[in-house]
Amino acid sequence: MKNIHSIEFYTGSKEELLPNFEKDFPYIASRAELDKYIGRYVPWHWHKTVELFYMESGSIEYDTPGGKLLFPAGSGGMVNSNVLHMTKAISQWEKNIQLLHIFDVSLLAGEQGNRIEQKYIAPVITAPQIELIPFFPGNAAEENILKLILKAFHFSGDEFGYEIRLREILTEIWLMIFELSRPMREKAGEQNKSNDKIKLMMIYIHEHYKEKISIPELAAAAYLSERECYRVFHDCLHMTP
Repeated sequence: MKNIHSIEFYTGSKEELLPNFEKDFPYIASRAELDKYIGRYVPWHWHKTVELFYMESGSIEYDTPGGKLLFPAGSGGMVNSNVLHMTKAISQWEKNIQLLHIFDVSLLAGEQGNRIEQKYIAPVITAPQIELIPFFPGNAAEENILKLILKAFHFSGDEFGYEIRLREILTEIWLMIFELSRPMREKAGEQNKSNDKIKLMMIYIHEHYKEKISIPELAAAAYLSERECYRVFHDCLHMTP
């Protein structure tokens, strides 16, 4: 497990670049020391991979276009694929440490388009209403997921069968999440086009941050009117351009 205290992006984007992420085993485990990040927060970003996390100590706030959630020590959650999010350290009394499993769903599903992907993976990662699923102690189902998330960090890459054992426990966690998310999946969810628009504008800002950017230019980058530009920023980031 690697200690991290900064975030990297793909050039011209706010998509997170994941160092040491290998195609033949698309998984990394990280220990995020959030107090060492600039400003003690992780800026808005997204990634195709799924993020499972556990709060080892302290507390953090997660922001997504759908709202905010606070996660104290002992809690955790899942950030869905391609969801725009940011986090910031909250606790002033202890270190804010977050443990993360980050993996591509192909690790669990195998070949693209197969039955496992269609039946168990796609219904979750393609549901626009599922941005962030929290797990808190006190709820039996969520507690079981938290225990398995934590257990998976204790596996050693040097152990015989490590990759198979890790995939097995992540699959078990995924099946629990699949059942837990059933009520969310049954709710009608519209495709969040604002999520794509805000990404286009954030890419434009990233590429032109040294210049004086006007609202008309920013709106044009996402093929929006100025009014829509303000609305998308308000809906997704809860701030003005």
